[in-house]
Amino acid sequence: MTDLYPSRCAPQAEMLPRLDPVVHGDWHPTAPLTLEQMAQFEREGFLVLHDQLTSDEVALLQAETGRLLADPSALEPETVITESGSGEVRSIFEIHAQSSLMRRLAEDERLAGVASFLLNDQVYLHQSRLNYKPGFQGKEFYWHSDFETWHVEDGMPRMRALSMSVLLAENTPHNGPLMLIPGSHRSFLTCIGETPENHYKMSLKKQEYGVPDEDSLAEIAHEHGIVAPTGAPGTIVLFDCNVMHGSNGNITPFPRSNAFFVYNAVSNRLDRPFGVEKPRPHFIAAREVGPIEVTAGPLVELA
Repeated sequence: MTDLYPSRCAPQAEMLPRLDPVVHGDWHPTAPLTLEQMAQFEREGFLVLHDQLTSDEVALLQAETGRLLADPSALEPETVITESGSGEVRSIFEIHAQSSLMRRLAEDERLAGVASFLLNDQVYLHQSRLNYKPGFQGKEFYWHSDFETWHVEDGMPRMRALSMSVLLAENTPHNGPLMLIPGSHRSFLTCIGETPENHYKMSLKKQEYGVPDEDSLAEIAHEHGIVAPTGAPGTIVLFDCNVMHGSNGNITPFPRSNAFFVYNAVSNRLDRPFGVEKPRPHFIAAREVGPIEVTAGPLVELA
C-alpha cells in the first residue's frame, strides 16, 4: 500500500498536506451534532460537549473507575501501565473488554453515534483505555499527533478516525487537562528518529519517538495557539486523529481521570505498519474486531 504519510524516515521534519477530509459526510437535520458543531470540529479539529451524561451515569462510571483502579492485579497485566517513578497507575488499556459498563459506554449513541456520523461509516474501537492522573504525582503526556503513531506503528492507512475523552473528574486549568493546538490537524507533521523495536513498551510510559521536533511545534503553536478545554464530569471532548495535543503534569491535590475511546472507520481498518516490522499488540491497536452496534438509552448498572 502506498504510504501517503511517511514519517520517521528522514533526518528533517516536514509539514505534509492532509489528503483526507476532517468530516467525511454531510450534515442533515437528524444529525447528532448541530451544523455549527460540525463546522467547529472541521475547523478546529476538536469539540467539547458539556452535560452529556446524567449525574447518575457519572456516579456509575466513577464507581467503576474506582473499582478498576483499586485492584489492578485483577486486570490483564499487560493492559496496566504504571508511572515509571511512582508506580501509580497511568493507564488501563482495553477497558471495554474488562468492564461491561465501559463497553456499554463505548457503544453509546452519544459517543459511537457521533463518531459514525463524523466518519460517515460504521466504526469499531481501535483502542480504549482509562487514563488516570493522580494528585501531586500525575505525569505529563508530551505533544503528539495520534495518527502519526497509529499510521507508523499500527498501519492505519488514512485519517478517518477520532478520539473521545469522557471526563470522569473535574478538569480544571490546573490539574493537567488535555491541551490541543486548534487547526493543527490540517497538516501532517512528520517526526524524525527510527522507531526502536517494541517501542510501545517505552512509549506508553513516556513517548520519545513519534513526537514533534521543538522548532516545528513552536511554529504551529505560534500560528494556531493552544487551548485547554475544561469541564465537569460527564463532559465529552472529541478530537480528530491528527490534531496536536498533550497535557501537563498534575501537581495539584485534585486527580484527573477520563475514559478514552478511539473510533476508526470500518473502511479504514489497519494494514501492515508503515514504519516498523511488527505491529503493536491487540490491546493497543485492535485488528480482528467487528463494527460497534450503536446503543441508545441511559447507562445502568450491569451485572
